[in-house]
Amino acid sequence: MSGDNYFYGNTVNMHDGTNNTGMVNHQSGTVGAQAASPAMEAAVQELLRLLVELRGNVPAGTAQSLDATLPAIAAGPAAEPEERRRALDRIAEIAGAAGAIGAPLVAAVERVIALL
Repeated sequence: MSGDNYFYGNTVNMHDGTNNTGMVNHQSGTVGAQAASPAMEAAVQELLRLLVELRGNVPAGTAQSLDATLPAIAAGPAAEPEERRRALDRIAEIAGAAGAIGAPLVAAVERVIALL
């Protein structure tokens, strides 16, 4: 296996030249990413609204756990599917443990998962 080369993503080879300052990418967004549908965008916005609402009604440690899920949710279609799913599962777990106040957030998570 020695000498095998594996390339993932963009590859740049520089041969001579001066003032080489960057790389041109001829693609839109993340490779393989798709634009979110309007229904998905609306469902995620509702989820985020309910998440903020629940965040104000839980202990600080739980609020930090909710905060940790935000990057995967906010990244939209660019997020890694497994990371996004773990974040949604964690939100549903916390919201379920919150009882009746978390029920709308659990429903919002289910709507987002159904649209994936």
